[in-house]
This record gives sequence, structure tokens and C-alpha cells, in this order.
Amino acid sequence: MHIATRSVHSGVYKDTAYNSVATPIYPSSTFFFDGIGRTSGYDYTRTANPTRDALAENLAALEGGAGAQVTNTGMSAIATVMFLLRPGDHVIAGHDIYGGTYRQMDAIFRGMGIDFDFVDMGDPENVRSAVKPNTRCIWIETPSNPLLNIVDIAATVTVARDCGAITVADNTFLSPYLQQPMEMGVDIVIHSTTKYLNGHSDVVGGAIICREADMAEQIAELVNALGTGCSPFDAFLVLRGVKTLAPRMETHQANAMALAQFLDGHAKVQRVYYPGLTSHRQYDLARKQSSGAGGMVSFDIDVSVDLGAFFDRLELFLLAESLGGPASLIEQVSSMSHASMPEAARVEAGISDQTIRVSVGLEHADDLIADMQRALDA
Repeated sequence: MHIATRSVHSGVYKDTAYNSVATPIYPSSTFFFDGIGRTSGYDYTRTANPTRDALAENLAALEGGAGAQVTNTGMSAIATVMFLLRPGDHVIAGHDIYGGTYRQMDAIFRGMGIDFDFVDMGDPENVRSAVKPNTRCIWIETPSNPLLNIVDIAATVTVARDCGAITVADNTFLSPYLQQPMEMGVDIVIHSTTKYLNGHSDVVGGAIICREADMAEQIAELVNALGTGCSPFDAFLVLRGVKTLAPRMETHQANAMALAQFLDGHAKVQRVYYPGLTSHRQYDLARKQSSGAGGMVSFDIDVSVDLGAFFDRLELFLLAESLGGPASLIEQVSSMSHASMPEAARVEAGISDQTIRVSVGLEHADDLIADMQRALDA
């Protein structure tokens, strides 16, 4: 079935008593035993919960994985995967990844004995050159946050297999509707379900989908031991939101393309980062490995623009972090989503104080362009 159909029907029909077309919420923290060693399949919600399992079933179906776990935040999904590693292991990641991911790797797990190299992953040879004898994981974020650089997934998987490392792909920006990393050989896909999968800016959560069943079992054990599973209510909200993933992503990316084209021709915009534009240096690669460019647009605004006044003049674009909701959001990257990344690392990645990131929402494209034009032209 097409992914639009799977998003509506996977993991939904769990109510055998009343045939509910919406997955029930099971808020119980515990489940009684039928006898010693005999349960309904559930005993304690930290370990497993029917609503959470329904969402996991849905996301595994969308990403083509053997199993999935859903977590209480996107960051806890990343942390859970990191616990697959051991002190002395080496990880290769992009130098322009999400600031929170960079912070967790550099400030937390490096201190626990894991070695990291942050490289320009736009060229697979940079990844190969960074491989060490102890490389155990290659972390893929594509398109990257916030500069929307593209990583060649298939080529990176080849590098990882050659050195015996696993590959993890953060698929948050495009969602499984527009990109299928596992079809290109990725071992684990993660999401911040807060973003496009939920799509309504009313929940935080994460997801880990594994291509192989044995890896899925390891992740399930870690989620249970670490206590990183999401609540039944949050799982219900994401499962509700994911049903409209297909039409929402189509609108997000149509609006993003219209806005990117407008910005690309504006005198007060120095550069636009959007893989749907033919001017993007990896346009052909983006088209090859994904079916769309997504709803995120970044740009470098001219230094002559007073940023405070610019943000104040906007009416439809809300000055806020996060992305993937119905309302358009805008931010200064250096002081918001990537404030936790050291300045030197931001500069190396190409992020400046003039870099603006936009999560293009579901409003009418004409209204969004008019709002942006008023703010830029004032």
C-alpha cells in the first residue's frame, strides 16, 4: 500500500470490544496478571503500553522497519541509540547537525568515553577519511538542520558497512512520506515525532525504527531500562497526527517552494538554502534519494536588515523554535535552535547570525509571501 494509506490504517484497529476507528488510549500504569507468569501481554507501562505499541507499529510500517520504539522526546530517542555504544567507540556525524544533537554528543557522551568527529558529510570521501579502527556508528542527518545540506545516504551506508559500523539517519525534516532511508540500507531511523509526524505543535516525542529485528529488541530493552518511553496520551496524539501526514507534507513543501523562490529573488536575501531549488548545490542528489524537498527553508538575510525590527514586522511567521506544525515559525538560528552549539562550531558549519530558519506552515502561500515581503521591504 502507498504510504498515505499506511499512515491512516497502520496500528489503528486495536479495539476488539467496540470496533473503534480511533486507537484507544490506555492510561493505566500497570496491568493485572491472570496468574503467576500469565499476562495479557502487558504488565507495566514503562516496559510496554498498547497505545504506544500501536504508534510504534504505525511508524515501523511507514519506515519499512522490523520494529520501532517511541520515546518521550526526540532527544531521548537519540540518547537511547547512543547507549548502544561503549566507551572507546567512535562516531562520525555531520558538522552542521541540529544543535541539540551536537550538544548531547559533544558535551554528554564524549564525557562518557565515546569519541566523535564532526565532518562535512556532503562529500562521502570526507566520511571515509574520518573512519578509524574503532568507528562504530555513522550519524546521518539529511537534509541537515539548518542549512539543508544533503548527505548521500547510499554512499554513506557503503562506507559504514566497509568499516563494520551501523548507520543512523535522522529523518525528521522530510518524514517517511518524502524519504525512505532504510530502502538505501540505513540500520536505524530516528525522528522527533514532535515535528511533522505529529504535525500539530501540541506534543513532544521521539521514535526509533530498526531495520533488523535483533536491533529492535536491543532498543526495546534500552527504552525499558532507561525509562525513555513516551506516555500513552502523547502516543495517541502522534498517531492521530500521522494520519494526515501525506496531505500536510504536500502543502508544507508546496508553500516552502513558493517562499524559497520568492526569497531567492529578493535583494535583502544573500542566499537561500532549499534543496528544491535548482540552484542548490546538491539538487540532483536530493531528487535522487527523496521524493520532495520538504517544508523547511533557511536563508541568510542581508547584514543591513535590523533583525529585531524584521521579526517584529512579521504577522504570520511566529518567532519560535521547533518545526512541522500548522503555523509557520521563524528563528535566528544562532540564538535559538543552535545556541547550544559552540560559536566556533557554528562558524565552521557555515551558520552565522544572519542565518534564518523557517518552518513553512499550512497557511496560503500568497499570504506567507506577502507577510515576508512586508517585513523585508519595510
